[in-house]
Amino acid sequence: MSSVPVHEDFDLDAYCARIGYAGVRQPTLAVLEALHFAHATRIPFENLDVLLKRPIRLDLASLQAKLVRGGRGGYCFEHNLLLLAALEALGFAVTPLAARVRYRTERLLPRTHMLLRVALDGRDWLADVGFGGEGLLRPVAMDGEPSAQFAWSYRVAEASPGLRVLQSQRGEAWEDLYAFTPEPQLRVDYEVASWYVSTHPESRFVQTLTAQLPSPERRLVLRGRELVEDRGGEAVASRTLADEAEVLAMLAERFGLRLPPGTRLEPGG
Repeated sequence: MSSVPVHEDFDLDAYCARIGYAGVRQPTLAVLEALHFAHATRIPFENLDVLLKRPIRLDLASLQAKLVRGGRGGYCFEHNLLLLAALEALGFAVTPLAARVRYRTERLLPRTHMLLRVALDGRDWLADVGFGGEGLLRPVAMDGEPSAQFAWSYRVAEASPGLRVLQSQRGEAWEDLYAFTPEPQLRVDYEVASWYVSTHPESRFVQTLTAQLPSPERRLVLRGRELVEDRGGEAVASRTLADEAEVLAMLAERFGLRLPPGTRLEPGG
């Protein structure tokens, strides 16, 4: 059972409509994979509320108002708490975990990433729809078996007893994305971590706008005004957007984000 209680008012129908999922609703591997894929490719990873100085609320009512009915995305805690509610509503056995990000850093970072462990048919699966452009499209088995996901491949490696690392393959090398241990997390743990990443002056989310959306064909990433399209084996295409107006248009057109008229981004965006 999850250590994070699910709100009884979770609207599974609205969630499935938001991500375009119309399949069966049973706790099977096929459903887990389909739901994970639909969520990851329909709801963007983004930090706009941080830059707009709006609080990040992790209660389920707020998550549904923002990500489901509001046409917005969010970062890891928002995404994976929403997925957690959906999976538990379908009868999956889910344990929320926390990780230290290793991607693009050599520093030891605090546990500021959320992921889920799903126990199913005698195997554990890592589910995570909140890691952005480098993240998973489908769950990955936690026993080390590689998972090919279109142009990208992932695996969960054991770094030491009790410590596992999600890795992605680039060429012949495996690159660490984040490291995690098996201790279940409580909602208050995520509240503290979310407060840190949304307010600490050294947090990357406070410093720079980011919007990210993966798909089978490409990973679309916007950081500040730099737009990157990663197609896996192909060269990464990049261009710089001209101004805030083009950034806002890009967020609407390519990421599908609905922002109120008159939205102005902070200088860091």
